[in-house]
Amino acid sequence: MCLDDPSVPKISKDEIIPSWDNSMGIDAVLFEDNYLANSEGNKLPSVKSYRKNQTKLAKISQRKNTKEKGSKARRKLAKREARKHQQIARARKDHAYKMAHSLVHSDKKVFFVENLNLQGLRKRNKTKKDHQGNYLPNGQSAKSGLNKSWSDASFGQFFDIFSYIAEKAGAVVKKVNPAYTSQLLPHRDEFVFTDCSIRKYWDEIEKIWVDRDISASINLKRVGLELFPTINRRSGKIVKSQTNSTAKEVLAVLKRIPEAYALSLDERR
Repeated sequence: MCLDDPSVPKISKDEIIPSWDNSMGIDAVLFEDNYLANSEGNKLPSVKSYRKNQTKLAKISQRKNTKEKGSKARRKLAKREARKHQQIARARKDHAYKMAHSLVHSDKKVFFVENLNLQGLRKRNKTKKDHQGNYLPNGQSAKSGLNKSWSDASFGQFFDIFSYIAEKAGAVVKKVNPAYTSQLLPHRDEFVFTDCSIRKYWDEIEKIWVDRDISASINLKRVGLELFPTINRRSGKIVKSQTNSTAKEVLAVLKRIPEAYALSLDERR
């Protein structure tokens, strides 16, 4: 049986051509209480459902492990532990839907997000040994906490939900290469965020603070619009740049952020 009727016209969706006005860049933050940053100068909060419940979950698990296997008390605590895991998963999914809807309601039609290797980000560090074969510190202890944060954020689930919600609203989510987007100033070809500890930068020329995450989201938008500088991977030098073509629009975004005009360190002294 064939359900295809050739007499029914096939309607194809109009291709959305991204522009500066109808697009938005979105950066995955994972810093303090921030979850996402967008190229409109806004930050969206995180839920941290596992982090908020890990103490309660650990207590339930410890109590369960003290009970005899197969006992009624152990089964009761196992059910309680499962319910807590279910609450965490549901809170995380609910947060993802709320964030997706809030972004789609911005009336933008194209959303540029990072093409993240989430599995690689959660990968264990390689072991290090000295010449005698003794193990050396490899930073895995600190990495374990970061891995837990990546898992708790569940960006993979969020981007899947976001793509689904955006498609229903007639928008599109495009993944772009995030290389150098978190290091370069969006309005000037200058590498300033060279370390993860640098969260903001005082621009002495424009007299404004530039937030690292907002800067990255704007750069992701520039990558999607093919306006990001071409950078030589080996030398790290900029080969070709179109930064001046969007500098005015970028500065307009940066200057309307309330924290942009906070006093610089020199002025505070």
